Amino acid sequence: MNHVSSAVGTAAHFRLSLAQINPTVGDIAGNAALIRGARAVAAADGAWLVAFPELVLVGYPPEDLVLRPSLLEAVEAALEELRAETADGGPALLVTAPLRRDGAVFNAVYLLSDGEIQAVRCKHELPNYGVFDEKRVFAAGPLPEPIAFRGLKLGVPICEDVWFPAVCEALASAGAELLIVPNGSPFELGKVTQRLELAHERSQETGLPIVYLNQIGGQDELVFDGGSFVVDAAGDLIGALPAWREAVLPIDFRKGGNGLEPIASASLSCDTITGRVTRPFANGATDPTETELAEIYAAMVLGLRDYVRKNRFPGVVLGMSGGIDSALSAAVAVDALGADQVHCIRLPSRFTSDASQDDADECARLLGVDLKTLPIKDSVTALESTLAPLFVGREPDTTEENLQARARGVLLMALSNKFGWMVLTTGNKSEMSVGYATLYGDMCGGYSVLKDVYKTTVFALSSWRNRARPDGAVGPAGLVIPEAIIVKPPTAELRPNQTDQDSLPPYDVLDGILLGLIEREEPATSIAEAGFAIATVRRVQHMLYLAEYKRRQAPPGVKISRRNLSRDRRYPITNAFRDS
Repeated sequence: MNHVSSAVGTAAHFRLSLAQINPTVGDIAGNAALIRGARAVAAADGAWLVAFPELVLVGYPPEDLVLRPSLLEAVEAALEELRAETADGGPALLVTAPLRRDGAVFNAVYLLSDGEIQAVRCKHELPNYGVFDEKRVFAAGPLPEPIAFRGLKLGVPICEDVWFPAVCEALASAGAELLIVPNGSPFELGKVTQRLELAHERSQETGLPIVYLNQIGGQDELVFDGGSFVVDAAGDLIGALPAWREAVLPIDFRKGGNGLEPIASASLSCDTITGRVTRPFANGATDPTETELAEIYAAMVLGLRDYVRKNRFPGVVLGMSGGIDSALSAAVAVDALGADQVHCIRLPSRFTSDASQDDADECARLLGVDLKTLPIKDSVTALESTLAPLFVGREPDTTEENLQARARGVLLMALSNKFGWMVLTTGNKSEMSVGYATLYGDMCGGYSVLKDVYKTTVFALSSWRNRARPDGAVGPAGLVIPEAIIVKPPTAELRPNQTDQDSLPPYDVLDGILLGLIEREEPATSIAEAGFAIATVRRVQHMLYLAEYKRRQAPPGVKISRRNLSRDRRYPITNAFRDS
């Protein structure tokens, strides 16, 4: 490792390296290795100090894992090793990790420098809403004081601390010259705009420059998009790290008449973040912008890639029906993992059309994936024969339709068991919202990339992917989803001439209603005032409540919106309430 001397530079000129890295929850040794790797890069760049995102040593969010004494012991041992390594004259470390003290656990940041733990500060504001429940596992620390570091005073508010004025104002009043904010801020549409506005407000309130340092990577249903940035004391954007990938880059500060000032550099391009500024679904659920589509797709790719990689699956398997949901899911999987790790299976029934089989075959060809066919006709016939003595005198209904979906689930799970592939489910948010999915059938699987994506957005994303190949995608450029799949009416093909609209309102109507019910929590009457038939709104609301038991048993999926159908929205299964 090439180290820089601690004597290099003066307090009038300060170089800070921002380590936007991708830790794995619970992998203390692996995360420590990432920290060492970032420190080596920072040393080569001549940095005094390298800063990391929130809880980098244990991964974020650790949830109840952080309550295990053995994990905390491993964290403490790793911190001791990192502390000792800073005696080599290289950059100091602002490492974030749990702190065990007086029978409580704190979300903390450590300054490791010159072979010592020179300071520890704890998170003051603990989020307890949406996907966050930090009050469950952490104790709140006192209002933090600045950290003295080589002639400078650094304020280190941790994530939620910067969302409230009090912490930053206290640090400024105590003499802080720079605010470095370690974050574990999950992606959702519009979050980039919120972060920039927040930093602008805090810098104007305090008169201090702010470094907003965010994590990158997927963790279960959460995806962290990176996009770390720096604003000056006036709140103006000075530079940003790239989104959706790891980076370790330096930012220089100099002391001027107005205090510590960040210096713009070519390596921190403002374009990487200003191009992502958007208001979520500015044009409504049925018409997402190009920026929104690119962000959603990037989140799905990174979320799936890390879920497969961090859980050590050798690949994924999915049912390729010839419909748009499975086609888009396959495209995301290929872009995330490569075609050799994506295994597509046609599972035709007696109701599957030749056109659907041809569309599945063409989509697989365009994506370059292997496609196998396992007809389910005989399996379904055997199940029907077994049940026939108990079904005497009863007409066929959704029971027989669901047998087909469940036969498919059994076969896909068998392939998963035999080859270790994770089953990728293909249901979207519209269907999951109203229960238009078969429990133990098409809901079988380990992960869903479309779980938080409305059906109208599925159509828009499919067309977008045909004209845009995202950065970092390993799938082919150009057409990957046949136009025939995009334009045909959606159907489950579980009975003759079936379409989704036999059971559901048109998707533009359904999604408009769901946007009001889920994202905005509006009463049925308010949604009807926007132009939807009140009877349709009440029907959709009833279906939404009724399907809660299915969603409790659904696989995890990438969080895209402000309110996904999991940790963001926790409704009781037994629920007799309806809007009056």
